[in-house]
Amino acid sequence: MDFSFFLSAFLRLLPGVPLTLQLAFISVGLGMVLALILALLRLSGIRPFEWIARAYIFLFRSTPLLVQIFLIYYGLGQFPTVRYSVLWPMLRQPYWCAIIALALNTAAYGSEIIRGGLRSVPEGQTEAARACGMSRITVFRRIVLPLAIRQALPAYGNEIILMVKATALASVITMMEITGLAAKLISETYRAVEVFIVAGSIYLITNYAITRVIHLLEYWLTPHLRPVPTPGVVEREDAV
Repeated sequence: MDFSFFLSAFLRLLPGVPLTLQLAFISVGLGMVLALILALLRLSGIRPFEWIARAYIFLFRSTPLLVQIFLIYYGLGQFPTVRYSVLWPMLRQPYWCAIIALALNTAAYGSEIIRGGLRSVPEGQTEAARACGMSRITVFRRIVLPLAIRQALPAYGNEIILMVKATALASVITMMEITGLAAKLISETYRAVEVFIVAGSIYLITNYAITRVIHLLEYWLTPHLRPVPTPGVVEREDAV
């Protein structure tokens, strides 16, 4: 094995990490806001709002992300209304088209995660908060939403990792993130196996770091689940 080539390939692909993280975290941030809105629409009890949310979720979960990227990047430019609108300077750029596609896609999955977190909040806690005189908005902001985030965090952490890997599809619209740089390097060297091994290793390291951050955040949000040392055990250890 040519370790010198692995090292040079790693150095060539490393500059794509910032763009990969930008695409992932900006799209997840925007998608999280949209996912919360969709989850609230699903739980609103108003039939038209529920149908709109259900249709959106069904559409984006039932079609491939690659097709969605192609439709946004290549399809929107086919409409003169879009080309002559104020949004065209942004929609003509592959960077923003990739973010829009990724955000719309992750919102469909994230809304179901958030909806599950919201429904997991015990009714007794919300009733107790209402009995204390809190308004509905205050109850949602101070009781329901923090508990829902705590419950949904592990599943949403998986969604973040999936979005980091999904950024590889942005390479098909000329984005030079990790996979885009890997494809360029392969066209220069014709060593696809080695290059993809390096690219996979970079994704592996990146996602491992993200999982550690999510684990620390989950640990911080759940102090009641932390192991508490038994006083008797400590005393025996001190005695020894």
